[in-house]
Amino acid sequence: MVRAAIAAGVDAVGENRVQEMTEKHAQGAYHGAPLHFIGHLQSNKIGKVVGVCNLIESVGSLQLMESIGKKAVSLGITQCILIEVNIGAEPQKTGVLPEQVEEILGIASKTGGINVLGLMAVPPINEINEKNCYYFDAIFQLFVDMGKKKYDNVSMNFLSMGMSDSYTEAIRAGSNMVRIGSAIFGAR
Repeated sequence: MVRAAIAAGVDAVGENRVQEMTEKHAQGAYHGAPLHFIGHLQSNKIGKVVGVCNLIESVGSLQLMESIGKKAVSLGITQCILIEVNIGAEPQKTGVLPEQVEEILGIASKTGGINVLGLMAVPPINEINEKNCYYFDAIFQLFVDMGKKKYDNVSMNFLSMGMSDSYTEAIRAGSNMVRIGSAIFGAR
């Protein structure tokens, strides 16, 4: 299915489970498109993702960012990442809080082995689309504000927000990367 999606023009593929990504990668499923890791990455699985994925979208803590950098340095590569922002300050979700983004980008600028290409966010699930738009607008503003700052290893090229049920609102709010796997492949 992944190969068919790439053949049909999908320009990047994402996985949110390390084990599935590893199995599909071994089968050559991603040939022809960049691979993104979009799920929660546990520290003990960093070695299976760093250097395999073109982009890790879900770097939601300082410790994870530093561990990815250390692993990348040991491999002699630079790993591209996005900083995951917990835009709704939800305690059950990973991600740095909006007020921590500037600090983590400052640390990223001094961390070897990584290149921050932007931000990623998953807003709280709301039945009311206007509420989602509020969070999309807030993360877009943060993205713009951080883009005005100058850091080594950091560029605000990508804002990954919006999934199959919210991508149109996210694009209207400024997203330039959406995660629409269930719209393409169906629900899990």
